[in-house]
Amino acid sequence: MQRFQLVLDQCRVGHLDRAAALTNLAWARLIGYIDYHLQDIDTAISLLRDAFALHPQCHPGHALSLHNLTNALTWRHDRKGTASDIREAAQLYRELLPLCPEGTYLRSIVMDGCNDLSIDASDENIHLRRVVLELCPLGHQLRPRALDNLSWALHLRFDQHGNIDDIDMSIQLGREAVSLCPEGHDDYDDYLYNLAVSLVFRFNHQGKPDDLDEAISLHEEALRLRPVGHKSRDFSLGKLGATLVTRFQKRRDIDDITQAVDLHHEALLLRPPGHPYRDRTLNNLALALKERYEQLDVSEDLNRAIDCYRESLRSARLDDPWRHAILVNLSSALCSRFTHTQENEDVEEAITLCQESLGALSSLHPSMYFSYVWLQNAYMSRYQILHDRADLSLAIENFRLASRHPTQGFPARIIEAYNWTLAAEEYGHDSALEAYTTFFELLDGHLATR
Repeated sequence: MQRFQLVLDQCRVGHLDRAAALTNLAWARLIGYIDYHLQDIDTAISLLRDAFALHPQCHPGHALSLHNLTNALTWRHDRKGTASDIREAAQLYRELLPLCPEGTYLRSIVMDGCNDLSIDASDENIHLRRVVLELCPLGHQLRPRALDNLSWALHLRFDQHGNIDDIDMSIQLGREAVSLCPEGHDDYDDYLYNLAVSLVFRFNHQGKPDDLDEAISLHEEALRLRPVGHKSRDFSLGKLGATLVTRFQKRRDIDDITQAVDLHHEALLLRPPGHPYRDRTLNNLALALKERYEQLDVSEDLNRAIDCYRESLRSARLDDPWRHAILVNLSSALCSRFTHTQENEDVEEAITLCQESLGALSSLHPSMYFSYVWLQNAYMSRYQILHDRADLSLAIENFRLASRHPTQGFPARIIEAYNWTLAAEEYGHDSALEAYTTFFELLDGHLATR
């Protein structure tokens, strides 16, 4: 390291070899960072920026300097998770790709770097995925992966913003990736899995039964390709279990919920205490147990579900993007127990949990809908026991917010508006006309999209 610094010191500003000296010192520091000998990567990136500035677009070293900088930004993102790094890397890759002629070694490693780049919902990332796909025409060996990467980026953007065009395109691209990939291919199970997840998201938004049945078939096929000992078996177990729970909620087939509980139990065995995704598996198992309790009225299932939710919440990081789901699910289970035991502590905690989940989400996040639904449920549960009209008013307000939440799909909002009409009529609330109007507006909107 000292020798590289010495060389740089001798290559003053304006020296012909200064860019090379900057790059060499940066790489020495990067290697130390990758091997955990050094903690500082910021200095290396700064050196690479200086080298890049000395290699303008017309310079023969421009493309290589650009590639070095994208690599460093990617490594910093992998270690620190800085969103701005991955967005800048995506933008730089877009500039770099046209500079790498087809068939060259640099083109091959840049394409690999693009495909390995962490996928997010940013416009920069999605634009990059489109550029890569354009460079992978039909017959190109990287086309299935390029399709899958763009599909997943659009899926993530749909999850954040709820634009149905994104999930439709995600599914279309995912289908092509699956069709182009032979069954024995290393990534075939991943493409099946990702397509199934996108189909479930569209089902939740539009309510088409065929999407749900197809997703279950795809998850079953992916699980078959991930036998005991496969590194991704736990993911397939969890997703198939969760999708079966969703179908059970619609069709009430006891075989679906029984299989879901078994799948989540097996997944939990693969994610012992300390596993980074144990909290999600506990949450999914708890949800399946609660659904089975609702069907069979076995109190052990409900109490076990609450225990799983609590352990899941303790295991989840405060900044975990799925923490809000655990909060509302625990709230739901506590409300169910409150209606039977009438222990006020349960419903008080349920309300607090929903309020915390609302505070953790942006105003247009699709999952805000579920927080409104379960907060409404908590207030209504307490009103039915204590008969405080203030609780009824709060419940009605959350009916209103849930049914009008713009980034949730029509089917769920129609059901919530319908339940609002029932509650307003039953308890003589003056929002009944508004509830009916909302219901029919949503129904018209849904029919217009079919």
